[in-house]
Amino acid sequence: MRFLHTSDWHLGRSFHRVNLLTAQRTFLDHLVETVRAREVDAVLVAGDVYDRAVPPLAAVELFDEALHRLADLGVPTVMISGNHDSARRLGVGAGLMERAGIHLRTDPAGCGTPVLLSDAHGPVALYGLPYLEPAMVRDTLGAQRADHAAVLGAAMDRVRADLAERPAGTRSVVLAHAFVTGGTASDSERDITVGGVASVPAGVFDGVDYAALGHLHGCQTLTERVRYSGSPLAYSFSEADQRKTSWLVELDGTGAVHAERVDAPVPRALARIRGPLERLLDDPALARHEESWVEATLTDAARPHEPMARLVKRYPHILSLVFDPDEGPARSLASYAQRLRGRSDQEIAEDFVEHVRSGRAADERERAELRSAIDEVRAEDMTAEVAR
Repeated sequence: MRFLHTSDWHLGRSFHRVNLLTAQRTFLDHLVETVRAREVDAVLVAGDVYDRAVPPLAAVELFDEALHRLADLGVPTVMISGNHDSARRLGVGAGLMERAGIHLRTDPAGCGTPVLLSDAHGPVALYGLPYLEPAMVRDTLGAQRADHAAVLGAAMDRVRADLAERPAGTRSVVLAHAFVTGGTASDSERDITVGGVASVPAGVFDGVDYAALGHLHGCQTLTERVRYSGSPLAYSFSEADQRKTSWLVELDGTGAVHAERVDAPVPRALARIRGPLERLLDDPALARHEESWVEATLTDAARPHEPMARLVKRYPHILSLVFDPDEGPARSLASYAQRLRGRSDQEIAEDFVEHVRSGRAADERERAELRSAIDEVRAEDMTAEVAR
């Protein structure tokens, strides 16, 4: 059986000030054509269909159009909600859509109920595990703790229990939206840290033939059976060197996996350039970036006069300008966003405590209090999004 594994469409998202809806439409055209040309048996979408809980109307219309096109192909689609989606909104009409072969899995209680497909070798059970916010699903799943490893482990226990009741030789696929240990993050993923921990071990997916993961935006192979497809478009300059693809996965009659990367359309190349302003303006080696979306980092000791106005003459698609002097007192001018890049909410809070106490770091009790407060706010935010 042949699957096309994709995730993290983030419909409605912009890249800096650039509206990406046209690029997202081009990707969905490519997806539909790939399904047709490569004779795909099922499409797997592992969460973050939208970029936010209440997406703009144009994004909803694009999603609706994509579902109609996939249904017209007669190829089943299995889709889960991610941490950016409103599970309840995405799941509206799921029962009716299922009749057209569009299987939306947004309810944690249904983790152990698969979509059943079959080929010449027998049945294949596809289990959709939507993003599981620990504080909100712990009781539903009967998890012992309110953390990512516990709730995902409880969901997988339901999967394995159902699979054990299936006929011998039933192959299995799980869709999940999580940060799995060994994966590499980008700047564009929303932090899902709970209790100071964001990741879960890959071993949680033991017992199934293939785990189609979403959440991390880089295409990655954690094991032959556990993979991230990554996002089809770059959503931060930290993804400038990533090759954006989907996985074309073949599951043979024994459950063995063969996976091939299928390149996604690139709307415009990304480039990160760094150096003194005059070099960025004059270096002929940088000519290849003149039509790219550009992030320029200036290393001048003093801030140059009107640098963006000068850079845009050579790089008309420049989107981001960063100041990061190589040395000297000007380094303190680095932007607040630059100083916080790559740091979790927990780390930022602990740094603040240390700063206001003139260098005395938070102790273990205080770090635990900060973790508890951050987790409580995250749970409240998720509850508020669901209630909108």
